[in-house]
Amino acid sequence: MEIKVHAIDMGLSPRLEEYINRKVDRLDKYLSNIIEANLELHKEGRSEQPVAQLTIRDVRGTIFRVEEKKQTDFFATVDVVVDRMQRQLSRYKKKKSRRGTRVARVEAEVEMLPLEELEIFEDEEEPEGKILRRKEILLTPMYEEEAVDQMELLGHDFFVYQDGDSGKVSVLYKRRDGNYGLIVTDK
Repeated sequence: MEIKVHAIDMGLSPRLEEYINRKVDRLDKYLSNIIEANLELHKEGRSEQPVAQLTIRDVRGTIFRVEEKKQTDFFATVDVVVDRMQRQLSRYKKKKSRRGTRVARVEAEVEMLPLEELEIFEDEEEPEGKILRRKEILLTPMYEEEAVDQMELLGHDFFVYQDGDSGKVSVLYKRRDGNYGLIVTDK
């Protein structure tokens, strides 16, 4: 697993960096196919509240994300983020094991592709109606149930994926009534 630590507008002490690497490296025992872990640290607001966001990606392209901003120092913030990630990975692994061979069949078809860097463009002073953020995504074959899980893990209202049966690009979205909708492309 590759661990990347990004300290935004602040210095990162060797002691904190070693602590982060030791804590995040332990996540391997909860999910063995993790290929990348990104931890972003910054301070927020006038009180300079410590904020940590941990993003993990596995071989299949599944993304797990946890953020914490209620602690008083970065060591405590890292502890909370890693603990919450451990719980999320454990729940995901249990859910995945209940699905059985259907998921294993799709996993066998997926090649491991190199990760592309995400380019994010943000400008908070732009007027409404402008595109403020762009992301490149890697379409991974998966089934509807997996797409629902992935969307919930990310906390998004929609999720774009490649259907494991048809190979078509699909968009899963959360409806106002709490159910889900699915848009399937024609080609």
